[in-house]
Amino acid sequence: MRATVSLAAIFALRMLGLFMIMPVFSVYAKTIPGGDNVLLVGIALGAYGVTQSLLYIFYGWISDKVGRKPVIATGLLIFAIGSFVAAVGHDIGWIIAGRVIQGMGAVSSAVLAFIADLTSEEHRTKAMAMVGGSIGLSFAVAIVGAPIVFHWIGMNGLFAVVGVLSVLAVGVVLWIVPDAPKPVHVRAPFAEVLHNVELLRLNFGVLVLHATQTALFLVVPRILVAGGLPVASHWMVYLPVMGISFVLMVPAIIAAEKRGHMKSVLVSAVALILIGQLLLGAGPHTILMVAGVLLIYFLGFNILEASQPSLVSKLAPGTRKGAAVGVYNTTQSIGLALGGMLGGWLLKFAGQSAVFFACSALVFCWLIVAANMKAPPVRHRA
Repeated sequence: MRATVSLAAIFALRMLGLFMIMPVFSVYAKTIPGGDNVLLVGIALGAYGVTQSLLYIFYGWISDKVGRKPVIATGLLIFAIGSFVAAVGHDIGWIIAGRVIQGMGAVSSAVLAFIADLTSEEHRTKAMAMVGGSIGLSFAVAIVGAPIVFHWIGMNGLFAVVGVLSVLAVGVVLWIVPDAPKPVHVRAPFAEVLHNVELLRLNFGVLVLHATQTALFLVVPRILVAGGLPVASHWMVYLPVMGISFVLMVPAIIAAEKRGHMKSVLVSAVALILIGQLLLGAGPHTILMVAGVLLIYFLGFNILEASQPSLVSKLAPGTRKGAAVGVYNTTQSIGLALGGMLGGWLLKFAGQSAVFFACSALVFCWLIVAANMKAPPVRHRA
């Protein structure tokens, strides 16, 4: 429990730092040199996903060689350096550079491997589910808190806070997380993982989930501001949306994990995301309408964010969990990068509705893929 809670906290601190940028950055960017180019704004949002996707597998591999703690601590310090670079930058170029350096602190695969080292097989799925829940919680805190913190200390201060959180996470790694024996390096059989059709479905799903999330946050803050709601008041939309979606998520997670309805819950969550994207593309953009659509969207998003990592750990063949999680995290980061860059390109050349309809097309493809998945085996208690 100590290992899982402390490592989930590290994961949550790091993800909090990444998520806090999303709700406010596209509005802030208009005030800095180069920020009027929405393509560059999209690149700034997605840039860290590029370097993360290139380094996840390396971090997991090197942590097998030299140990988890040194690798995780080093990655968190690199992430902090990137945050401070973005904090002192006053144009879009410096912020992109800071985001690229942030992405170089790609410690997620090492953290998840560390959890596997410190937990027994019977408790590992619960531990992975706790990590998934911590990500969802950090996302909720970031979405609600970012506009308030931005109003108090500005974007530069927000990046600095993210850097400080990362430094604090280093302390958690060094002094709170239990020690574990140095792991034995095993060659990662990625070919075997990539031949698993069910894992490929989840990898495609997480890519689409985070690509469409990043693209959505290029546009939604601008819609709220255009509707008369200043950035400092965006929490008035996000707080009730996230609170209600978390309450509604609980029965769905119980049905998925305890009642054996994982497939139907997952497919329904993907359908909710599709409905949300279509309504944002076609409906009127009043504040109440956007809030209602975001509730639909985030109910699906939170269910998927909490359940998919657990499902990866269940479906990974035998001793291939580390490789499966590494590939899953890599495709997640590719999605983040693609969402920012393609979303920015579409916003610049085709407008807001084109972003939502393109996201809808991606999610529709995902819905077809998810609908054909095999129902995961139901665990029976002895």
